[in-house]
Amino acid sequence: MSDVPGLRKAAVLMVQLGKERSARVLAKMRESEVEAITAEIAQLDSIDPSLADRVVAEFQEMALAHRYYNRGGLALAREILEASLGVEKARSIIERLQATLTEMPFQFLRQVDARQIVNFLQEEHPQTIALVISHMGPEQAATVMSGFAPELQAEVAHRIAIMSRVSPAIVRLVESVFEKKLATLLTQAGESTTVGGLQPLVDIINRSDRATEKLILEALEERDRELAEQVRAQMFMFEDIVNLDDRAVQRVLRDVEANVLATALKGVREEVKEKIFRNMSERAGENLKEEISLLGPVRLKAVEEAQAKIIHTIRQLEEAGEIVIHRGSDDEFIE
Repeated sequence: MSDVPGLRKAAVLMVQLGKERSARVLAKMRESEVEAITAEIAQLDSIDPSLADRVVAEFQEMALAHRYYNRGGLALAREILEASLGVEKARSIIERLQATLTEMPFQFLRQVDARQIVNFLQEEHPQTIALVISHMGPEQAATVMSGFAPELQAEVAHRIAIMSRVSPAIVRLVESVFEKKLATLLTQAGESTTVGGLQPLVDIINRSDRATEKLILEALEERDRELAEQVRAQMFMFEDIVNLDDRAVQRVLRDVEANVLATALKGVREEVKEKIFRNMSERAGENLKEEISLLGPVRLKAVEEAQAKIIHTIRQLEEAGEIVIHRGSDDEFIE
């Protein structure tokens, strides 16, 4: 099964578990993991029955290994598996088990109050802060970022966005310093890990309050206009229109040209189209449907450009305070 990526295995397993069971499993995962797995599931056109059988069998083997490990440690798990499955098979399962037991760096920070983290970090170099925050969950990272001064927020945000891979030695060194400061035991990760990048920064900003978001984006734009635009583009995707309230959609439609809207709706999910049509008059909706059908095949680039124009309109209206985009777990709306 080494020829099948782990993410694909997870997606196949979720499909085999069914909606209710897979939902319960996903509820226990981090948001980034849920997004990655559900995106992979969306790309599964059909599943080869033999692949599904192999994935389920591997999952059963791993679950069994975990049970033995929890009862008596790795040595006992290896001994039992060798007796039941043979040396080679047992070795393969144990290697996978050890990989799953390797803990990601800075896991102890998930149990630490955000204010304490701010106090520990704010005197550190921005690159160090960026490294630590990149290992946090988006919601916790957003809380910590909001505790910094605006200038530091901008510096850290920029460094998160341009960060790619980090030496394991550096990660262990920074991790060790914070371990001593917080007097917390930690199992260190032994592998290089990819941290930072646009998506982690977008996740952080999306869960920040409006003031923090504005400060980060404005300061980021001063440093790197192109990078700021890339971040803005990923903060609100075209299909997120379904999450706007009806009044907001109606306001957006007043500023969008019919031909742009028709092009943007080519190939999108039905629920997106339904959201648009529901907020138009019957006559306008019929005209739009006719215009979409008359377009025929449209280049993907043209569709993306049309969607980008509408996203730009949405963000302009939000900046002007005419519509509201709901963010993260925030329940408050400001009109």
